[in-house]
Amino acid sequence: MDKHEPETVRSTSSYVNNGNINDHEGDMIRWFEEVSAKAGAVQTEVLCRILKENFKVEYLKKWLLVGKEEINVAEMDACALESLFTSVVPLSSHEDFEPFIQRIADGDTASILTQQPITTLSLSSGTTEGRQKFVPFTRHSAQTTLETFTLSAAYRSRVYPIREGGKILEFIYSGNQFKTKGGLIAGTATTHYYASEEFRIKQERTKSFTCSPYEVISAGDYKQSTYCHLLLGLFFSHDVEFITSAFVYGIVQAFRSFEELWRDLCNDIRHGTLSSRIKVPKMREAVLEIITANQSLASRIEGICEEVEVMDWFGLIPKLWPNAKYVYSIMTGSMQPYLKRLRHYANGLPLVSGDYGSSESWIGVNVDPSSPPESVTFAVVPTFSYFEFIPLYRHKHSCGSSHDAAADDDFVEDKPIPLSKVKVGQEYEIALTTFTGLYRCRLGDVVEVGGFHNGTPKLNFICRRKLILTVNIDKNTEKDLQAVVEKASYILQSQTNNNAELVDFTSYADLTTQPGCYVIFWEIKGDAHDHVLQSCSTEMDAAFVDYGYVVSRKTSSIGPLELCILEKGTFKKILDCFVANGATLGQFKTPRCTNNPLLLNILHACTLKIFRSTAYA
Repeated sequence: MDKHEPETVRSTSSYVNNGNINDHEGDMIRWFEEVSAKAGAVQTEVLCRILKENFKVEYLKKWLLVGKEEINVAEMDACALESLFTSVVPLSSHEDFEPFIQRIADGDTASILTQQPITTLSLSSGTTEGRQKFVPFTRHSAQTTLETFTLSAAYRSRVYPIREGGKILEFIYSGNQFKTKGGLIAGTATTHYYASEEFRIKQERTKSFTCSPYEVISAGDYKQSTYCHLLLGLFFSHDVEFITSAFVYGIVQAFRSFEELWRDLCNDIRHGTLSSRIKVPKMREAVLEIITANQSLASRIEGICEEVEVMDWFGLIPKLWPNAKYVYSIMTGSMQPYLKRLRHYANGLPLVSGDYGSSESWIGVNVDPSSPPESVTFAVVPTFSYFEFIPLYRHKHSCGSSHDAAADDDFVEDKPIPLSKVKVGQEYEIALTTFTGLYRCRLGDVVEVGGFHNGTPKLNFICRRKLILTVNIDKNTEKDLQAVVEKASYILQSQTNNNAELVDFTSYADLTTQPGCYVIFWEIKGDAHDHVLQSCSTEMDAAFVDYGYVVSRKTSSIGPLELCILEKGTFKKILDCFVANGATLGQFKTPRCTNNPLLLNILHACTLKIFRSTAYA
């Protein structure tokens, strides 16, 4: 253990050192039951530890001063320190930290954000805000990732026990690490984690081992890695206990690829070879060391594929992996549209939603793995960071004079409150103070408290707070967009005889025309008649319930919604665009709204047909 590792992590790790898997799982759950029962007090102590270690850093010193006298933080009581901190240090956003993080990246070794040196930076995907950003990554980051995965595994094992020594089919991908101007190692958080000792420890502690060697995970070409993940998953098909990826998109993407690649995969298993499409030398060598010719397995897979191909691959997963207990991945927020296809592949196999975190910090764990993904909640782990909750109220509510309306979203907000004061049913935005140098940093996520696990709240993820569609007085979030797309997709399926299916979607507010309008892009599988797609366009336009949008459409200050039908493979081109700019498939989330000129060029170039709504005509 690093001598500089925060004591909150060290105390957590004391429960996960030795013993067999049952002892370990029991220890992890007992530990979480203890800390969640006294979550409020734990949070106060977490903040105290963060501040007493870092109160002299440049970012904090500007507020922790009284005249020319520095406040004696080191001697303060934890509760008094919490009160002082939340009263004098302002709420912040990532943009407030960017100049400081950039100085660190450029080689400034002063104590800017943390007392201990930051030597590694993680790089966000950029799919949420349209650009990548640096976030400090420390041993604490890797340690909390390990703890999240092992704690989550302990709760899953109580519901879905798995065999010790089994395999995991993991569609996981790391990118390249590089050095900043100042010599710091930078890369995605997953890249750092998969290269860390914690990734190996996680497998040993849970007694479940990924099918793919590190050379496949780190190959840097997601198409080649996906092929090898599939090949090795099939080779170990009777040993696979569950199937997982960071986001459910990665699983659906892999099985869509499988639909096209299965014959080549069967050929490689039959002959113990590796397709010529795999060109990365280290990956070829690592895979060929594992697989051997297996005629009977190839014939079994071939028979299954011929059977399910005519059923549009219904039930593919349990047929190919008969001992798999569940599918595990992040399935909330922008991932929900992929659940229908995953359920089609899974045919009743349980879908277990992954845990809740961000580039800045892990937040909560799914302690109820049998809950459907649409209703999953995440129990906040109070040792990971110091969490504050900003109460949010929809504009349509009467909120009183104490609330300040935010100009760029559909909420007004109240003063932040600590974890111990949240209420069931209330919506909040989370703000984080972390061991990695972020202080009262807004996360941008809207969550609702769905209940409590002992004394710690269980959160429902609602949406990103930032508006994604607005022309003038209209205000629509990602959740609003997903709702109208879901309504229209029912029309697509119910009015087509060839089982047309929505593959993916995105949108933008077109302000280049007068009046401006919403443009929604669909990629569909199968064929649909024009009159059906026209109905889908009109349905989406009419389904937006935001008052500002309805009024604007009725007065023609917003034009008719446009539905653009894209050629097959458009969203793969968008994925390739992000990967080419440094993201990894494991990070990727389709942007539900974009103003990125490069992506808009791809979307417009791939548009086959346009349908204009006749709602409000």
